[in-house]
Amino acid sequence: MGENAPRGPLDQSGKGEAGLLSELKLAVPWGHIAVKVWGSQKNPPVLCLHGWLDNANSFDRLIPLLPQGFHYVAMDFGGHGLSSHHHPGFPYYNQSFVSDVRRVATAFKWTRFSILGHSFGGTVGSMETENILTYKRRNIEHMLKVEASQKSPRVSSHEELLQGLLSKNIHLSRECGELLLQRGTMKVDTGLVLNRDPRLSLPENVFDFTSKEMFLQFISSLQANVLLIKATQGYFDVRRENDNKKQPLLFMVDALRVILKERFQYVEVPGSHYVHMNEPHLVAGFISSFLQSQPRTSSRL
Repeated sequence: MGENAPRGPLDQSGKGEAGLLSELKLAVPWGHIAVKVWGSQKNPPVLCLHGWLDNANSFDRLIPLLPQGFHYVAMDFGGHGLSSHHHPGFPYYNQSFVSDVRRVATAFKWTRFSILGHSFGGTVGSMETENILTYKRRNIEHMLKVEASQKSPRVSSHEELLQGLLSKNIHLSRECGELLLQRGTMKVDTGLVLNRDPRLSLPENVFDFTSKEMFLQFISSLQANVLLIKATQGYFDVRRENDNKKQPLLFMVDALRVILKERFQYVEVPGSHYVHMNEPHLVAGFISSFLQSQPRTSSRL
Protein backbone atom coordinates (compact mmCIF):
# COMPACT_ATOMS: atom_id res chain seq x y z
CA MET A 1 0.00 0.00 0.00
CA GLY A 2 1.29 3.43 -0.88
CA GLU A 3 0.95 6.87 0.61
CA ASN A 4 -2.54 7.30 -0.80
CA ALA A 5 -3.94 4.19 0.87
CA PRO A 6 -6.95 4.79 3.12
CA ARG A 7 -6.30 5.00 6.84
CA GLY A 8 -7.73 2.38 9.18
CA PRO A 9 -8.08 -1.44 9.43
CA LEU A 10 -7.76 -3.29 6.12
CA ASP A 11 -7.72 -6.88 4.88
CA GLN A 12 -9.65 -8.51 7.70
CA SER A 13 -9.46 -12.31 7.61
CA GLY A 14 -9.57 -15.45 9.69
CA LYS A 15 -12.75 -14.61 11.63
CA GLY A 16 -13.92 -17.00 14.31
CA GLU A 17 -15.79 -16.99 17.61
CA ALA A 18 -12.90 -18.37 19.68
CA GLY A 19 -9.21 -17.62 19.72
CA LEU A 20 -7.66 -15.34 17.12
CA LEU A 21 -10.38 -13.38 15.34
CA SER A 22 -8.51 -11.57 12.58
CA GLU A 23 -5.30 -10.35 11.01
CA LEU A 24 -5.37 -6.70 9.95
CA LYS A 25 -3.13 -4.32 8.05
CA LEU A 26 -3.41 -0.71 9.23
CA ALA A 27 -2.41 1.75 6.51
CA VAL A 28 0.43 4.19 7.26
CA PRO A 29 2.27 6.59 4.91
CA TRP A 30 5.13 4.12 4.27
CA GLY A 31 2.98 0.96 3.99
CA HIS A 32 1.16 -0.80 6.80
CA ILE A 33 1.33 -1.94 10.42
CA ALA A 34 0.26 -5.56 10.84
CA VAL A 35 -1.82 -6.58 13.86
CA LYS A 36 -3.52 -9.67 15.26
CA VAL A 37 -6.85 -9.32 17.06
CA TRP A 38 -8.56 -11.37 19.75
CA GLY A 39 -11.94 -10.60 21.31
CA SER A 40 -14.78 -8.22 20.59
CA GLN A 41 -14.05 -4.56 19.86
CA LYS A 42 -16.84 -3.77 22.34
CA ASN A 43 -14.55 -4.91 25.18
CA PRO A 44 -11.84 -2.78 26.86
CA PRO A 45 -8.75 -2.77 24.58
CA VAL A 46 -5.32 -4.15 25.46
CA LEU A 47 -2.46 -3.36 23.05
CA CYS A 48 0.28 -6.03 23.13
CA LEU A 49 3.82 -4.91 22.27
CA HIS A 50 6.52 -7.47 21.51
CA GLY A 51 10.22 -7.36 22.30
CA TRP A 52 13.17 -6.26 20.16
CA LEU A 53 13.48 -8.35 16.94
CA ASP A 54 10.41 -10.43 17.89
CA ASN A 55 6.88 -10.11 16.46
CA ALA A 56 3.20 -10.34 17.37
CA ASN A 57 3.33 -14.14 17.63
CA SER A 58 5.12 -13.49 20.91
CA PHE A 59 1.70 -13.39 22.59
CA ASP A 60 0.04 -16.39 20.94
CA ARG A 61 0.46 -18.66 23.96
CA LEU A 62 -0.30 -16.03 26.61
CA ILE A 63 -3.45 -14.31 25.36
CA PRO A 64 -5.65 -17.48 25.42
CA LEU A 65 -4.89 -17.68 29.18
CA LEU A 66 -6.03 -14.10 29.88
CA PRO A 67 -9.61 -12.92 30.63
CA GLN A 68 -11.93 -13.13 27.62
CA GLY A 69 -13.68 -9.87 28.45
CA PHE A 70 -11.00 -7.76 26.75
CA HIS A 71 -10.10 -6.80 23.18
CA TYR A 72 -6.47 -7.86 22.62
CA VAL A 73 -4.49 -6.40 19.72
CA ALA A 74 -0.91 -7.59 19.15
CA MET A 75 1.00 -5.41 16.69
CA ASP A 76 4.23 -5.84 14.74
CA PHE A 77 6.41 -2.79 15.24
CA GLY A 78 7.67 -1.17 12.04
CA GLY A 79 10.35 -3.32 10.40
CA HIS A 80 9.30 -6.38 12.42
CA GLY A 81 7.08 -9.33 11.57
CA LEU A 82 4.63 -8.54 8.78
CA SER A 83 4.76 -4.73 9.15
CA SER A 84 6.32 -2.61 6.42
CA HIS A 85 9.97 -1.58 6.62
CA HIS A 86 10.83 2.10 6.80
CA HIS A 87 11.98 3.60 3.51
CA PRO A 88 15.77 3.79 2.95
CA GLY A 89 17.20 6.86 4.63
CA PHE A 90 14.39 6.96 7.20
CA PRO A 91 15.91 5.46 10.38
CA TYR A 92 14.26 3.77 13.34
CA TYR A 93 14.11 5.65 16.62
CA ASN A 94 12.27 5.01 19.85
CA GLN A 95 9.89 7.81 18.86
CA SER A 96 9.11 5.86 15.67
CA PHE A 97 7.73 2.97 17.70
CA VAL A 98 5.82 5.31 19.99
CA SER A 99 4.27 6.75 16.84
CA ASP A 100 3.38 3.21 15.72
CA VAL A 101 1.45 2.77 18.96
CA ARG A 102 -0.42 6.04 18.49
CA ARG A 103 -1.28 5.15 14.90
CA VAL A 104 -2.76 1.82 15.98
CA ALA A 105 -4.76 3.48 18.75
CA THR A 106 -6.05 6.07 16.28
CA ALA A 107 -7.02 3.41 13.73
CA PHE A 108 -9.14 1.63 16.35
CA LYS A 109 -10.45 4.98 17.67
CA TRP A 110 -9.23 4.25 21.19
CA THR A 111 -9.04 7.08 23.69
CA ARG A 112 -7.96 4.85 26.60
CA PHE A 113 -6.33 1.45 26.49
CA SER A 114 -4.05 -0.90 28.42
CA ILE A 115 -0.56 -1.85 27.26
CA LEU A 116 0.90 -5.34 27.70
CA GLY A 117 4.55 -5.20 26.74
CA HIS A 118 7.43 -7.68 26.74
CA SER A 119 10.97 -6.36 27.20
CA PHE A 120 11.41 -3.51 24.70
CA GLY A 121 7.66 -3.39 24.29
CA GLY A 122 7.21 -2.50 27.96
CA THR A 123 10.21 -0.42 28.86
CA VAL A 124 13.31 1.09 27.29
CA GLY A 125 16.82 0.87 28.67
CA SER A 126 18.36 3.71 30.63
CA MET A 127 22.01 4.68 30.81
CA GLU A 128 24.17 7.55 31.95
CA THR A 129 24.19 10.76 29.91
CA GLU A 130 27.88 10.58 29.02
CA ASN A 131 27.34 7.37 27.01
CA ILE A 132 24.40 8.56 24.91
CA LEU A 133 26.47 10.16 22.14
CA THR A 134 28.55 7.00 21.73
CA TYR A 135 25.48 4.89 20.99
CA LYS A 136 23.80 7.52 18.84
CA ARG A 137 26.95 7.64 16.69
CA ARG A 138 27.01 3.84 16.40
CA ASN A 139 23.34 3.92 15.37
CA ILE A 140 24.00 6.28 12.45
CA GLU A 141 27.15 4.45 11.31
CA HIS A 142 25.40 1.07 11.31
CA MET A 143 22.35 2.36 9.44
CA LEU A 144 24.50 3.88 6.68
CA LYS A 145 26.58 0.70 6.41
CA VAL A 146 23.49 -1.49 5.97
CA GLU A 147 21.98 0.86 3.39
CA ALA A 148 25.24 1.01 1.42
CA SER A 149 25.72 -2.77 1.32
CA GLN A 150 22.73 -3.40 -1.01
CA LYS A 151 22.95 -7.09 -0.16
CA SER A 152 20.05 -9.38 -0.92
CA PRO A 153 18.56 -11.12 2.13
CA ARG A 154 20.41 -14.32 2.96
CA VAL A 155 18.46 -17.43 1.97
CA SER A 156 18.55 -20.21 4.55
CA SER A 157 16.76 -23.40 5.42
CA HIS A 158 14.19 -23.42 8.18
CA GLU A 159 16.51 -25.35 10.48
CA GLU A 160 19.41 -22.95 9.88
CA LEU A 161 17.26 -19.96 10.80
CA LEU A 162 15.85 -21.72 13.83
CA GLN A 163 19.28 -22.69 15.14
CA GLY A 164 20.54 -19.15 14.53
CA LEU A 165 17.61 -17.70 16.45
CA LEU A 166 18.04 -20.11 19.37
CA SER A 167 21.81 -19.54 19.56
CA LYS A 168 21.24 -15.78 19.94
CA ASN A 169 18.33 -16.23 22.36
CA ILE A 170 19.38 -18.88 24.84
CA HIS A 171 16.22 -18.24 26.90
CA LEU A 172 13.95 -19.18 23.98
CA SER A 173 12.60 -22.74 23.68
CA ARG A 174 12.60 -24.51 20.33
CA GLU A 175 8.79 -24.52 20.23
CA CYS A 176 8.61 -20.76 20.82
CA GLY A 177 11.39 -20.15 18.33
CA GLU A 178 9.28 -21.96 15.74
CA LEU A 179 6.36 -19.68 16.61
CA LEU A 180 8.38 -16.49 16.07
CA LEU A 181 9.77 -17.76 12.75
CA GLN A 182 6.24 -18.43 11.48
CA ARG A 183 5.67 -14.69 11.34
CA GLY A 184 9.30 -13.61 11.08
CA THR A 185 10.25 -15.29 7.78
CA MET A 186 9.20 -15.24 4.14
CA LYS A 187 9.35 -18.08 1.62
CA VAL A 188 11.45 -17.68 -1.53
CA ASP A 189 12.24 -20.17 -4.29
CA THR A 190 15.29 -21.66 -2.57
CA GLY A 191 14.35 -21.41 1.09
CA LEU A 192 13.45 -18.79 3.67
CA VAL A 193 14.60 -15.24 4.44
CA LEU A 194 14.08 -13.16 7.55
CA ASN A 195 11.47 -10.51 6.87
CA ARG A 196 12.58 -7.97 9.48
CA ASP A 197 14.57 -4.90 8.52
CA PRO A 198 18.34 -5.56 8.91
CA ARG A 199 18.79 -2.02 10.22
CA LEU A 200 17.17 -3.19 13.46
CA SER A 201 19.97 -5.62 14.34
CA LEU A 202 21.70 -3.29 16.83
CA PRO A 203 19.85 -2.26 20.02
CA GLU A 204 21.14 1.27 19.50
CA ASN A 205 18.86 1.47 16.44
CA VAL A 206 15.79 0.75 18.54
CA PHE A 207 16.28 1.93 22.11
CA ASP A 208 16.50 5.51 23.28
CA PHE A 209 18.95 5.46 26.16
CA THR A 210 18.09 8.14 28.68
CA SER A 211 19.65 9.59 31.80
CA LYS A 212 18.30 8.89 35.26
CA GLU A 213 17.09 12.46 35.47
CA MET A 214 15.07 12.11 32.27
CA PHE A 215 13.60 8.80 33.45
CA LEU A 216 12.42 10.43 36.68
CA GLN A 217 10.76 13.19 34.69
CA PHE A 218 9.00 10.64 32.48
CA ILE A 219 7.46 8.63 35.31
CA SER A 220 6.58 11.75 37.30
CA SER A 221 4.08 12.62 34.56
CA LEU A 222 2.80 9.05 34.20
CA GLN A 223 -0.90 8.77 35.05
CA ALA A 224 -1.35 5.04 34.42
CA ASN A 225 -1.20 2.10 36.79
CA VAL A 226 1.84 -0.11 36.21
CA LEU A 227 2.51 -3.82 36.71
CA LEU A 228 6.15 -4.83 36.20
CA ILE A 229 6.89 -8.56 36.00
CA LYS A 230 10.56 -9.62 36.21
CA ALA A 231 11.67 -13.16 35.41
CA THR A 232 14.31 -14.21 37.94
CA GLN A 233 16.57 -15.65 35.24
CA GLY A 234 15.76 -12.89 32.75
CA TYR A 235 18.17 -10.30 31.37
CA PHE A 236 19.12 -7.12 33.19
CA ASP A 237 21.08 -5.41 30.41
CA VAL A 238 19.66 -4.50 27.00
CA ARG A 239 22.88 -5.33 25.18
CA ARG A 240 23.55 -8.27 27.54
CA GLU A 241 27.20 -7.15 27.78
CA ASN A 242 26.85 -6.17 31.44
CA ASP A 243 24.02 -8.44 32.45
CA ASN A 244 25.43 -8.92 35.95
CA LYS A 245 24.80 -5.26 36.76
CA LYS A 246 21.38 -4.99 38.34
CA GLN A 247 21.59 -1.35 39.42
CA PRO A 248 19.57 0.11 36.48
CA LEU A 249 16.61 -2.19 37.17
CA LEU A 250 16.78 -1.60 40.92
CA PHE A 251 16.88 2.16 40.34
CA MET A 252 13.85 1.94 38.03
CA VAL A 253 11.83 -0.21 40.44
CA ASP A 254 12.65 2.01 43.43
CA ALA A 255 11.75 5.15 41.48
CA LEU A 256 8.43 3.68 40.34
CA ARG A 257 7.58 2.65 43.90
CA VAL A 258 8.38 6.06 45.34
CA ILE A 259 6.64 8.12 42.65
CA LEU A 260 3.64 5.97 41.69
CA LYS A 261 3.09 4.50 45.18
CA GLU A 262 -0.04 2.30 45.18
CA ARG A 263 -0.33 2.60 41.38
CA PHE A 264 2.79 0.41 40.95
CA GLN A 265 3.05 -3.35 41.40
CA TYR A 266 6.26 -5.38 41.08
CA VAL A 267 6.29 -9.17 40.77
CA GLU A 268 9.12 -11.66 40.30
CA VAL A 269 8.40 -15.04 38.70
CA PRO A 270 10.66 -18.02 38.05
CA GLY A 271 11.75 -18.31 34.45
CA SER A 272 13.78 -16.71 31.69
CA HIS A 273 13.47 -13.63 29.47
CA TYR A 274 10.83 -15.43 27.37
CA VAL A 275 8.78 -16.72 30.30
CA HIS A 276 5.62 -15.27 28.70
CA MET A 277 6.13 -17.67 25.79
CA ASN A 278 7.90 -20.64 27.38
CA GLU A 279 5.69 -20.80 30.49
CA PRO A 280 2.82 -18.32 30.00
CA HIS A 281 0.84 -19.74 32.93
CA LEU A 282 3.44 -18.29 35.32
CA VAL A 283 2.53 -14.71 34.36
CA ALA A 284 -1.07 -15.05 33.14
CA GLY A 285 -2.57 -14.95 36.63
CA PHE A 286 -0.81 -11.72 37.61
CA ILE A 287 -1.72 -10.02 34.32
CA SER A 288 -5.33 -11.19 34.55
CA SER A 289 -5.72 -9.90 38.10
CA PHE A 290 -4.16 -6.57 37.15
CA LEU A 291 -6.40 -6.07 34.12
CA GLN A 292 -9.55 -7.00 36.00
CA SER A 293 -8.71 -4.76 38.97
CA GLN A 294 -8.41 -1.56 36.94
CA PRO A 295 -11.30 0.91 36.55
CA ARG A 296 -12.79 0.54 33.08
CA THR A 297 -13.02 4.32 32.68
CA SER A 298 -9.44 5.34 33.55
CA SER A 299 -6.21 5.11 31.59
CA ARG A 300 -4.15 2.02 32.29
CA LEU A 301 -0.66 0.73 31.45
